[in-house]
Amino acid sequence: MNTDIIIRNATRDDQAELEAMTREAFWNLYVPGCDEHYLVHILRDHPDYVPEMDFVAVRDGRIVGSIIYSRSFLLEDKGDTGGGERVHTLSFGPLCVRPGHQRQGIGSALIAHTAALARQSGCPGIFIYGSPCNYCGSGFRNGRDLGVSAADGRYPLGLLGLALDASMFQQGKRYRLFQSPVFELDPAAADAYNRRLPEWKKEYRTSQELFSMLIRAYLD
Repeated sequence: MNTDIIIRNATRDDQAELEAMTREAFWNLYVPGCDEHYLVHILRDHPDYVPEMDFVAVRDGRIVGSIIYSRSFLLEDKGDTGGGERVHTLSFGPLCVRPGHQRQGIGSALIAHTAALARQSGCPGIFIYGSPCNYCGSGFRNGRDLGVSAADGRYPLGLLGLALDASMFQQGKRYRLFQSPVFELDPAAADAYNRRLPEWKKEYRTSQELFSMLIRAYLD
């Protein structure tokens, strides 16, 4: 872990700064513009928000990173017989690091800190959608390797899981991941929120091409 950062729980007083930092970090990264800052705006008022798993990284008195968790669950896939065991899990997102501080281990430190807490609480796994390039170094594997598919039964390349209780995923069971509906953003509400903010230019970047490939890639 970085020795020059302090990880602490986020507070309501951090909200405006976290929204602004998230907008700066994600703007034009995956699509022209972004909506991750709107997710930060609404998530803390959602029933699936997990306040004890909401952390920021601070360097020299300034917030330089953040991670926020929501509740998710796995439903055992029993084929024609329907769903079986329901397992409560966690998901995070957005994970954000301020521009100028990225690729310095801050995101990895936030993941490690919160994963340790999740393991202590008895959570069997953390499941997200993201780029394997960003998360495999923190121990995440493709959902297929853990027997976990998307809710529709398919295996997206970007569905990633961190097994905190490895024994649970070594029993040959198959599960489907269901994340919080908070991630299903209302475009009209997001647009209304964005109209309150300073206008920034939306433009194309090559990183958007990689993102487009990832979200269209599935494993057989």
